[in-house]
Amino acid sequence: MKIKVINKSAHKLPHYETDFSAGMDLRANIDEPISLKPLERAVVKTGLFMEIPLGYEAQVRPRSGLAAKKGITVLNSPGTIDADYRGEIGVILVNLSNEEFVIYNGERVAQMVIAKHEHISWEEVDILGETSRGVGGFGSTGSK
Repeated sequence: MKIKVINKSAHKLPHYETDFSAGMDLRANIDEPISLKPLERAVVKTGLFMEIPLGYEAQVRPRSGLAAKKGITVLNSPGTIDADYRGEIGVILVNLSNEEFVIYNGERVAQMVIAKHEHISWEEVDILGETSRGVGGFGSTGSK
């Protein structure tokens, strides 16, 4: 599948690092570094504009290395970019660490996965089918 993209950044287009990669890294496209103090958040622009086909979305997710090593994550993870959005792709980052983190131009700040989705229609009913779990909530399936 091909997705139309406008790249207004100075960086190469996102790409798959390996044949088995699901996501592509998104890079910061910023004029000046952004400092994130603990618990601060910021929208980091990428310089990318896309035309995603109907029936697909782009999901913006944290990079595991930034999350594990620096405590930096995508606040609304996964963030959804709908097929009818034509604005610049931005990444909402939050600093969950105890130390300030500085984002530099060109830094890999998140990953993006293109995913197919379905549209559904609702069928209102009075009773739902029975299952062995029933109404059991969080943790109700056990720890085995």
